[in-house]
Amino acid sequence: MSEETLNGGCSGDCGSCGSDCDTSQATVTLTMDDNTELTCAVIAVFPAQDKEYIALLPLDENGENNDGEVFIYRFHTDENNNPELENIESDEEYEIVSDAFDEWLDEAQFEEENGSEE
Repeated sequence: MSEETLNGGCSGDCGSCGSDCDTSQATVTLTMDDNTELTCAVIAVFPAQDKEYIALLPLDENGENNDGEVFIYRFHTDENNNPELENIESDEEYEIVSDAFDEWLDEAQFEEENGSEE
C-alpha cells in the first residue's frame, strides 16, 4: 500500500471532528504496491494502547464484501490533518490490535442488540 484517501474529506477520527457523520458510509481508496486501487469501507477507528487503528472492509466492483476479510492499519493524521495509514509490522502489535478490534466488535454488537447508541 502506498497511498490512502478518505473520501468525502473525512479524517476518520469521529471523536475530534464534531460531525454527525456515519463512518459506515465512509470509504478509503488504497493504492496497492502493484498500483491497483482498492476501495474499502471504514468499519471503525479505534484505540489500542496509545495509538489509533482503522479497520477497513475491502469492497468488490459492486460495493460488496463476500469473504469477510478485514484490513487493519495504524492510523494517524499528519500536521495538516491529512489521514495516514501505516502497516502493522510486528506479530505482537497485531495481536494487541486484533484483540482491541474484537472487543470493539463485541461492544458494537451488544449496543445493537440492546438498542444503545453512542
